[in-house]
Amino acid sequence: MTTATTVPTGYAKELRLIIGGASITAEQRRSIAVHDPATGAEIGRLPIATDDDLRDALASTQRGFARWRATSAYDRAVVLRNAARLIRERVDAIGRILTLEQGKPLLESKLELQATADIFEWCGEEGRRAYGRVVPGRSESVRQTVLREPVGPVASFTPWNFPAITPGRKLAGALGAGCSIIIKPSEETPATALALFDALRDAGLPEDVVNVVFGDPPHISQTLLASPVIRKISFTGSIAVGKHLARLAADGMKRATLELGGHAPVIVSDKADLNRAVKMSVSAKFRNAGQVCVSPSRFFVHERIEKQFTEAFAAAASSLRVGHGLEEKTQMGSLANERRRDAIHELVLDASKRGGTLHTGGSPLDTPGFFYAPTVFSDVPGDARVLNDEPFGPIAVITPFRELSEAIARANALPYGLAAYAFTQDVAESIELGNRIEAGMIGINQFGIAFAELPFGGVKESGYGSEGGIEGLDGYLITKTVTVA
Repeated sequence: MTTATTVPTGYAKELRLIIGGASITAEQRRSIAVHDPATGAEIGRLPIATDDDLRDALASTQRGFARWRATSAYDRAVVLRNAARLIRERVDAIGRILTLEQGKPLLESKLELQATADIFEWCGEEGRRAYGRVVPGRSESVRQTVLREPVGPVASFTPWNFPAITPGRKLAGALGAGCSIIIKPSEETPATALALFDALRDAGLPEDVVNVVFGDPPHISQTLLASPVIRKISFTGSIAVGKHLARLAADGMKRATLELGGHAPVIVSDKADLNRAVKMSVSAKFRNAGQVCVSPSRFFVHERIEKQFTEAFAAAASSLRVGHGLEEKTQMGSLANERRRDAIHELVLDASKRGGTLHTGGSPLDTPGFFYAPTVFSDVPGDARVLNDEPFGPIAVITPFRELSEAIARANALPYGLAAYAFTQDVAESIELGNRIEAGMIGINQFGIAFAELPFGGVKESGYGSEGGIEGLDGYLITKTVTVA
């Protein structure tokens, strides 16, 4: 049964499953509510896939793989390039959808969509360059070749914090390599992913190549991964869920790409440009209200400049305009859901209880929706939860250090290894930081680490495999040796 819902202007008129090219709406299935996190209001009803739907999706993706792998890399690139063009043309409409269901400021939503279009374009072109090679044989009568071929149908799972770019990486990587894909986006942000599907369909993507399902995440993942149809999984999300999916994938010897949690350190040397470090750090920290897997969260600042850095950082954070993402002057939107707001407040209370000094923020805003004030701490002891658990919210913790080796050791102390950052104008320090920090991505004197042409992924418990760059496409390809006499 569904209930009447007032759809805000600009939000998707109809949420649906996409199975075998057909749309299944909330009127045809049991449904759940989708909310605007900035108001708490229900804005849509999302249908939940049945077991029959999942079986149909598996059969569809098997048909789609046979069709798509037989499509030339040139023609696949045309579809992805046209989809990128359509995303750019529709950026205003899709951006509004994204903000309404996720909460981030509209400008951030539009930039995310532009980056997603870049990924579609990049993967389409790289698919044309999935080169094999000819290896000289040991006899003139033998030809030895190495071929690159699509791995097969893919099952992918994406979270709510980046509803365009994260599904976009998985869709584009799979399609560029010649794979079909079943994608399960977050049930909290479904319409953005459906808008990406619409762009692919309108760009000429054949039926059955992409299926979109929603429902109970554990049940869907277990059902899809148990099927011999699926040959690869791609997951972005928590470490705990990533480990569980890795075990399920191992049972079927399925390839896996896992982009899991992070707790990114930022090392600010006394040789850094202090004003630049503060300005860029505040912008990066509170982007998407800190709900970013590569968000800077542990700031290690040299003791000579720590007081200046903290004062300037806290002043800049306290001046940020927090509000509904559709409001023009908003600089930080709401958290995506009530769970996140409550989790952030628990971390704040723990840090305060342990003696941390609160410089600004520290409480939810007294408004509708799930807003939390930009929060800055110093003097937080090392055993506080916020310094050990991924905060995934608008909290920054600043800690002084004396020697660079001390800062690097503290940066490497956690099991996370997704992203890390540093600020220094000293070339020798830059080289040392790049060599010694344990992370899959490191930004020095800037936070720009996520572009279509660069591999995106972590080490240690932050996962394995990459999305983006040529490495991202490699994850969807197998290597085949063929010798002919």
